[in-house]
Amino acid sequence: MKLHVRYEGDDDPDKCTARKLARFDLAELHRTTRATPYGIVLNPHAEQALSPADRAETDTLVALDCSWKSAERALFGMPGVHRALPFLVAANPVNYGKPFQLNTVEAFAAGLCILGERDQAEQILSKFRWGKTFLELNAEPLRRYADCSDSSAVVAVQGEYLDAGE
Repeated sequence: MKLHVRYEGDDDPDKCTARKLARFDLAELHRTTRATPYGIVLNPHAEQALSPADRAETDTLVALDCSWKSAERALFGMPGVHRALPFLVAANPVNYGKPFQLNTVEAFAAGLCILGERDQAEQILSKFRWGKTFLELNAEPLRRYADCSDSSAVVAVQGEYLDAGE
């Protein structure tokens, strides 16, 4: 899959996973919404969860790279099919162990796994010393989400993890 990033540039450049992916030609950065191509937009505010059924939509995955403090709904006004990632836990050093606080490479890797592109997910995570940990921490949910037929099935699986955490 092609990986594209709507890049805000408002976070620490030394910790920016999108910039690192771009340096390795694994993703393309775009400074404006207009320049960002149509694709499946990973949007935490989306009404529908990402599922393997979305694979038929396009071969492009789009993420917004910005600080969590500025990640507002308005920034997700990009054209495309907007989908939310289900419950997963961050492995990056900034948000380790926090649910739903994935950085850009983790979001891409999760999306790729759910869409059946596990090898590509491993490839992009290999550029980060903690990348393998993300796949290990989320091994079971990623496998289960990838086995779902549609968004409602993903939400049902996610519900089991959320209920278990209460």
